[in-house]
Amino acid sequence: MAVSAPLLLELGAILIVLTVLGTAARRFGLSPIPLYLLAGLFLGTGGIAPVPAAAEFVTTGASIGVVLLLLTLGLEFSLGEFSTSLRRHLPSAAVDLLLNAVPGAVAGWLLGLDAVGILALAGITYISSSGVIARLLGDLGRLGNRETPAVLSVLVLEDFAMAAYLPLLTVLASGGTWQQALLWMAVALSALALAFLVSYRWGHHVGRLLAHPEDEQLLLRILGLTLIVAAVAEHLHASAAVGAFLVGLTLTGPTADRARVVLTPLRDLFAAVFFVAIGLTVAPADLLPMLPVAVALAAVTAVTKMLTGAYAARREGAARRGQIRAGTALIARGEFSLVIIGLVSASVDTIGAVATPYVFLLAIAGPLLARLAK
Repeated sequence: MAVSAPLLLELGAILIVLTVLGTAARRFGLSPIPLYLLAGLFLGTGGIAPVPAAAEFVTTGASIGVVLLLLTLGLEFSLGEFSTSLRRHLPSAAVDLLLNAVPGAVAGWLLGLDAVGILALAGITYISSSGVIARLLGDLGRLGNRETPAVLSVLVLEDFAMAAYLPLLTVLASGGTWQQALLWMAVALSALALAFLVSYRWGHHVGRLLAHPEDEQLLLRILGLTLIVAAVAEHLHASAAVGAFLVGLTLTGPTADRARVVLTPLRDLFAAVFFVAIGLTVAPADLLPMLPVAVALAAVTAVTKMLTGAYAARREGAARRGQIRAGTALIARGEFSLVIIGLVSASVDTIGAVATPYVFLLAIAGPLLARLAK
């Protein structure tokens, strides 16, 4: 079998760069996420050292990285506890939607965008990055904190909202009618509700089916099932992240403990690839034309996300410092926002110029601000 020398060379170079950056970040007590994002920016199209041969692998690896991040995050909680937390945070979801979608919609209106463009920019400012935040909570050692269930509930409810939003936006962006868009939205929501019900009622049987004394078999079984569930969730526009998270929630006890051990090295590798991939999608030249608008919008929605997180954490009973930590944790935007940009950029030119620097700014600033909120 022929092996691509440029692919191997570029992948090796990427991993060496990530090693150096990760070591430097840990030495100063920082999360390596912002450095990984900047590395992707410099290695992407228009950067100082582009890696075209490795781009396809990195893009595929990024999808696996998000899945593994949310799978291992789900292993930290039980399905029953998390279902209770979700019900408690339905008001938090409403606050989140109001505070974070409205600024994007208003900005789109001021920029003179059409209805599809306004809807798209509202979604971009609304949705936080599950992948970035999942890694961030682990890096900062906050998975056991009082406010963390509130943060995760907000993230999962956002991902559920995407199950309605993405089919709607996809149909409208392709020239479909509102009637067609609403029909597809109803179909996706019904399928998602059914999947969640099945997971809640019969998910406890999954652990027994996946359990195996050999680590290799355990890894293959869990990873195989997770990728299948993630693919089904993605097909329903509910996000692969939600599917992976649900699988993690269904695993409990010794199986969950062993799963964490065998999955952690794989998760860390593909998570690093995921952060590089976000940077690779951005050309440095694209960040400049509408940068002042993007900075202003980022500042406003960083504040509104902090208010959202504080409100949710207060409902969870967290103290003032926990509320601040929850708020800063939610600031980061990432993979979903980039998906929305890709859906509408062909029909709404201004979106990419504003939203690309906006997403990149908050993908970097979010982890930095979360690190400062001790």
